[in-house]
Amino acid sequence: MIYRHQFSVRAPLAKVARFHALSSSMAAITPPPVIVRLHAAPEQLTDGSEMDFTLWMLFFPIHWLACIEQVAPNGFTDRQVRGPFARWEHRHNFQPIDEKRTQVEDEVNAQLSKHPGWWLVGLGMWLSMPVLFAYRGWKTRRILES
Repeated sequence: MIYRHQFSVRAPLAKVARFHALSSSMAAITPPPVIVRLHAAPEQLTDGSEMDFTLWMLFFPIHWLACIEQVAPNGFTDRQVRGPFARWEHRHNFQPIDEKRTQVEDEVNAQLSKHPGWWLVGLGMWLSMPVLFAYRGWKTRRILES
């Protein structure tokens, strides 16, 4: 399964890349009622960094371990090492539109788990992707453009 989303933000490429390289940014752009609890991650994400976190979806905890890979000035990939999907790779791409604006492109390649419970959780998460990424775009613009 592949999901793509893009939006533009009135912020230069370097500012957008710096924001997304902070482990704290994930919680900042995650929509309620989902709560992100970060257990372990460096403040600044670099190639090979791991993020250990729990997504609380109402009363249901989803433990996730992600590895940050292919870090470059214009983006990075987070790959699920352990979590609800059989496979999850999320590529974050940042492309300058001009000196003051950046296009943010997200591409998620995922495969649902064969475990019935995780399959159902993953399907629910997958179906909510349009809402999740619309919120993330709105919140990113709100943070970076203020």
